Amino acid sequence: MSAGTKARIRSGAVQTRLPWWALVLPVVAFVTLLALMAFPASASDAGALGTGSASTVAHVVDFVRHALGRAAV
Repeated sequence: MSAGTKARIRSGAVQTRLPWWALVLPVVAFVTLLALMAFPASASDAGALGTGSASTVAHVVDFVRHALGRAAV
């Protein structure tokens, strides 16, 4: 007795849905590397949690806003 579990294959495009992190992680990595290239002195002077990290984050945020064409708030 066969249950008839033959799968149907539709012709046409296959639709896939990516999880949110599959798009966010490459964007974060790209922005981080771009910031390191744009501000190499800040990356070498500031420690991971040093005094310069706050200004580095501010520079990155300003750079991203400028790259997106938005004025700094």
